[in-house]
Formats: sequence, structure tokens, C-alpha cells
Amino acid sequence: MILGGTMSKRCKLEDPSGFILFPLVVHSFDLVISSIGVLSIRGTRNASVKSPMEDPMAILQKGYSITIVLAVLTFGASTRWMLYTEQAPSAWFNFALCGLVGIMTAYAFVWITKYYTDYKYEPVRSLALASSTGHGTNIIAGVSLGLESTALPVLVISVAIVSAFWLGQTSGLVDESGNPIGGLFGTAVATMGMLSTAGYVLTMDMFGPIADNAGGIVEMSQQPESVREITDLLDAVGNTTKATTKGFAIGSAALASFLLFSAYMDEVSTFSQEALTQVDIAIPEVFVGGLLGSMLIFLFSAWACSAVGRTAQEVVNEVRRQFIERPGIMEYKEKPDYGRCVAIVASASLREMIKPGALAIISPMVVGVVFRILGYYTGQPLLGAKVVAAMLMFATVSGILMALFLNTAGGAWDNAKKYIETGVLGGKGSECHKAAVTGDTVGDPFKDTAGPSLHVLIKMLATITLVMAPIFL
Repeated sequence: MILGGTMSKRCKLEDPSGFILFPLVVHSFDLVISSIGVLSIRGTRNASVKSPMEDPMAILQKGYSITIVLAVLTFGASTRWMLYTEQAPSAWFNFALCGLVGIMTAYAFVWITKYYTDYKYEPVRSLALASSTGHGTNIIAGVSLGLESTALPVLVISVAIVSAFWLGQTSGLVDESGNPIGGLFGTAVATMGMLSTAGYVLTMDMFGPIADNAGGIVEMSQQPESVREITDLLDAVGNTTKATTKGFAIGSAALASFLLFSAYMDEVSTFSQEALTQVDIAIPEVFVGGLLGSMLIFLFSAWACSAVGRTAQEVVNEVRRQFIERPGIMEYKEKPDYGRCVAIVASASLREMIKPGALAIISPMVVGVVFRILGYYTGQPLLGAKVVAAMLMFATVSGILMALFLNTAGGAWDNAKKYIETGVLGGKGSECHKAAVTGDTVGDPFKDTAGPSLHVLIKMLATITLVMAPIFL
């Protein structure tokens, strides 16, 4: 909305309200089309006739396809309605194409993540096969799968950012001196396009934990094996949809952080009355800022994973203590003390996140102030702001790659285990299954703690640097 407002002011448009209110209209349509997509999900299986189980992912995918088609139509209509101006009659069409770029990016992300985490495809099956030779090979295969899975999404994001920026630049909107200025707004529109199906994607995300909990209840209430088979299949699909949403979130975070980065540069220019249009990495201090930004991501991930490890040890010790004190638990004669375990996990989750959270908030401020002072004494104005800009840039790039790696590797390990549990490679209880469980245990802090926290970290770094910009000058 801010970008739309500033751009229409610079273009001297008579009525800027369309450009300012455009995001609200797009997201209002999102609620409508996502609801239609969700309501269109219908199983085709007849309960009275014993037929093979449908693939839940295919049903969800069908709903998503309907939502995508509606998103393209409503997005095109919104751009024509809100972004049409007499000065640049074809600009709305360029912005509609930017939206289409965003929507296609979202679809590509969903598809790529599905390929790497669903056990119908080669990557997870080869990971399951690696489990048959032991725990070590499972871990090696999982890590390499995660590393490989960063390539395609990065290519997709790169194409999206460049093409959306270019479409915006050529939209025909120019400032007083005739320079095209629609590029950033084009990228913003692409981000909105990507998020124009957010309602449906979040619905798919919620599917994961619900299916997972259902599986847990089925197991604890000792339901017959046939029931567990159904919830296992749903759980495996839930792992894929959770990974998909995380991929989607990281894609939109990448596009959005590009915009926030430009906003930061603009703000620094406004406050300092000096134009800051580019950051030169060849200046040693600026390069150091970049290094610190990349390091921040790795240190943050390390602290998040070790927090999970420490808490898991506490829980294991508590469970062992209960088994010794109450031997009847395994025979279902005595009830375990669930409260103790829940209390350990809940208190640790709050306590352990203080350190990583403080790191994310304090480090950009410290770096900015230290280099501001250094710049003052070495006669380099704006050094603090430039170093923080580099820090933000590098942290965003490393964060995107790290989050993609952690999310996909974790989801793939989990589904490799699920794949073996369907009866292949020796099935449940086999040595192969034990190795897959090790992989799944490693994957949990990857996909459920460090990975998702990085999305928040990337956006928070951008916001903190934006808010704190005046203290770096």
C-alpha cells in the first residue's frame, strides 16, 4: 500500500486510491476464492462399496487448481478495476501479468516441494532405500536431498523477481523527469499474486497437524490396524502439505524481503538527505556486515536445534523415570503422568527461545551502531546504514537457502519413514525402519523448529532494520 501510494504521488496521478487500496481488494478476493476452493473438495469414493483408497493429495491438489484458476481471473479483474489510469492505459495489463508471475511462482513452489517430500516420487524413495544400509547412510541421503532441493526454488524466485520488476518498469508509469518507476510496485504485485491463494494454502497446512493428532489418538486408543493405515496415509500427505506451506512461506518471504530492503534504502535516503541507491560490497566494512548477516542465520539455526535436543533429553529422562516408578504403564494398568512431560516441553519452548530471539533483535542494532561510530571516525558517512544493508541482504539470501534445506530435508525424512511403514523394505520394526526413525528424529527440529523460525527471522530482520534505520545514521 505504501509503495502504491508513493509511486502514484511521484507519477502525479489524479486519483491514487486505487493503487493504495489494491492489496485489500486482492486479499478480500483471496478469502472468497479460497473458500470456494475449500468447499469444492469432495471425495469421490462410495462408502458402501469397498473400493481402493483415493489419494488425498490428489483431492487437495484439485481444490488448489480450482483456487488458482479463480485467482487468475479475480486478480486480472482487480488490476483492471483498481490500477487503470489515463496516463498509462496499458499499465494495468502489465501489473496483471506481474500477478500471474506470482501465482505461477506459488504453484511452482507447491509442485517442487511435493516432488521432494511425497513418497510417490523418486527422492523420498531413494532416501528410504538408503535406510536399508543403516542409520548413517539415511542421514547422508537426507542431508544431500535437502541441499539439492534448494536449487529449483531459487531459480523460480530469481525468474519471478526479475520478470516482475521488468514488467513493472515497462508498464509506462513515469515520474516527472520521464524515468520509469513501476519496477518495485511490479514486484509487490507479484508478491500479492503469490499470496492471492494464501487462504487455501494455509488450509492445506492445518490439514497436517490434524491428521498427525488423529493418528496419535488412533494409536493410543488401540484401534484396529485398518484404521491406523488410513490415518498413516493422511499423515504422510499432511507432512507434504506442511512442507509445501513452508516452501510457499519462504518464497513469499523472499519476494517481500526484496521490497522491504528497497524500503530500507529509501528510508535511509529520506532521513540522511543523501541518496543511498546501492550498496558496494567491495568496501571491506560492508563485506564484513554481509558475513555477519550470513553467520546470524547459521547461529540462530544452531541454537534452535540444540534447544530441541536438550528438551528432548529432559523428556526422555522423565519418561524413563516414570517407567521405573510405574511399571504398569506399558501394560495399560497405570496411567502415566502426562502433565509432567507437557510442562517440561511448554516451559522449555518459552525459555529456550529467549536466546535466539535476543540474537535476532540485538545483533543488527549493535552492528549498525558500532559501524556508525567507526564511520564517524574514519570519515565515511552512512557506513552504519550500508553495513546493516549488507547484513540484511546476506542474511535474507542465506536464510532462504537454509530454510528451504531444513524444511525439505525434514519432510523427506518423515515421509521416508512413512513409506517404509507401508510395508516396503521390511516394514515396521525392521532394521531399515529403525534407521528411518533416526532420520525422522533428526528431521523434526529441522522442519518444525529451525526451518519455520527462519521465515520469521528474515521478515523480522527486515522490519527491525527499517524501524531502527535512524540510529544507524
